[in-house]
Amino acid sequence: MAILTKRSTRKSTGGRYKSKLTKKLANLGSLSRYTKIGEKSVRVSRVMGANKKVFLLKTNVVNVYDKKNNKYVKTKILSVIESPSNRHFVRRNILTKGAIIKTDLGNAKITSRPGQEGTLNAVLV
Repeated sequence: MAILTKRSTRKSTGGRYKSKLTKKLANLGSLSRYTKIGEKSVRVSRVMGANKKVFLLKTNVVNVYDKKNNKYVKTKILSVIESPSNRHFVRRNILTKGAIIKTDLGNAKITSRPGQEGTLNAVLV
């Protein structure tokens, strides 16, 4: 069964809307793709307007911004320490925006959206 991202057919009172809309490719949704630690793996999906969305499925490298030196350094990810989106993402090592990760340079906070942008950037904490 397809996942659709359009309005529900039911009202808040329980009544039904008279649907004049049909299923369209623009309304098609998808399951969550969580970014994990591992060898780099990327998926590309065609979205509305013939654009492409890049999903980062796995990565073991992060671009860390060092405020003292004003430079980005590419470093290895060791593990996830804290995740504001879900406390269970820590033990599953799922990378999300705002998560604090352990790297070779020290602890860093992820500033990019890896599941949406296809890159992983962080700032030293």
